[in-house]
Amino acid sequence: MAVIAVMDIQQFSIRGHAFPADDPALQAALAQMHDTPDRPRCLCVPGGVEMYVAHHSQFVVKRMPDTGPRHHPTCPSFEAEPGQSGLGELLGDAVIEAAPGNLELRVDFPLWRSGAHAVPRGEPEVPAEVSEPHHRMSLHALLHWLFERAGFNRWSPAMLGKRNQGVLHKYLLEAALNVWVKGLPLADRLYVSEPFSEEHKADAARRRREKLAVLAPQEGHSPLVIVIGEFKACDVSPLGCRLWIKHMPDAPLLLTVKTWDRLQRVFSPLWEAMHADVGSTPRLMLAALIRARCEHSYEIDTASLMLTSEQWIPVEGVFELPLVQALVQQQRRFVKPLRYDARSAAGFANALLLDVGVEPVPLHVLSAFMAPKDQAAKLHALKAAGEKAWVWNTGELMPAFPMPVPRVGA
Repeated sequence: MAVIAVMDIQQFSIRGHAFPADDPALQAALAQMHDTPDRPRCLCVPGGVEMYVAHHSQFVVKRMPDTGPRHHPTCPSFEAEPGQSGLGELLGDAVIEAAPGNLELRVDFPLWRSGAHAVPRGEPEVPAEVSEPHHRMSLHALLHWLFERAGFNRWSPAMLGKRNQGVLHKYLLEAALNVWVKGLPLADRLYVSEPFSEEHKADAARRRREKLAVLAPQEGHSPLVIVIGEFKACDVSPLGCRLWIKHMPDAPLLLTVKTWDRLQRVFSPLWEAMHADVGSTPRLMLAALIRARCEHSYEIDTASLMLTSEQWIPVEGVFELPLVQALVQQQRRFVKPLRYDARSAAGFANALLLDVGVEPVPLHVLSAFMAPKDQAAKLHALKAAGEKAWVWNTGELMPAFPMPVPRVGA
């Protein structure tokens, strides 16, 4: 059976027959296998890698838990070892996969706000037990997790020109399917703005109101919804602020001047990056917990920001943008490790080059503007990576990337 070492289209073995992912006959084959002990195999490596069949609007072949590194780096099902990004700190504690395709996320933010915040009086009670602290996922980490699960931290030449607001909307919502947060389906508490068009704006607004109807107060509690969108602008007045998300021109998010000032201060490096001289315009993505101030009026409770490239690839800062641009322009395949809630991203590769054989090559960026502790963490990571690491000091010309391995068959 042929195995493709550098894949454009994933292939599966189903009961002795090979099916490309775009084969019209694949759905019928998966339907016959669904709810049976048989499993498809991804043919990205000799012998294949076992997968499973899920059913949403159609049948989908998905990766089995903990098998991502067994796939070929160019395979869409490849996933780097968890320790190569901030995800490694969260697996098992904050990200739990009890069964294939069913995930529980444990987060450190609420999905409800109480109308009253009682303050206990008197002496603190003696605790009944002492337990090991567990990691919980922040709103920022959830944003990273959704972008990674949706595949936006991954790039191949075939993606050029195919990422837009419609794609972002579709795949972020799909990433939330079969995911539970605080006992609730994440998909029920996630809103991603639809691509705006003048012709269909009334229908899009109606669907938004229907989705956000869950914000209606219940027994003195205010439900919260996670909104993800690209920051556009913020209007400031003495009475408060209106924050605008692209593709939502008719539904501003309200916040106080104090909250807006704090958002600018905490994320000041990202605001500065929006005006950096890097030859392209990055995007600033917002994840906000919102609640209803009154009917169809939405107020920000908590917010986080994330910088991305033009292609919606998450980056830690402006220093990574030239690397991402060069990889895209040279039509390379790569994945961007994400920080999640790690204190620093300097200990991880800035990108993993996937088209160089059976092992990804870590790409590292050193900048004179890095904090001393981050420079120390990066130098430690380089020492651990050894000779296989590629390094670019931003004060010098960017060195050539390792050459891609040509497509081969077996």
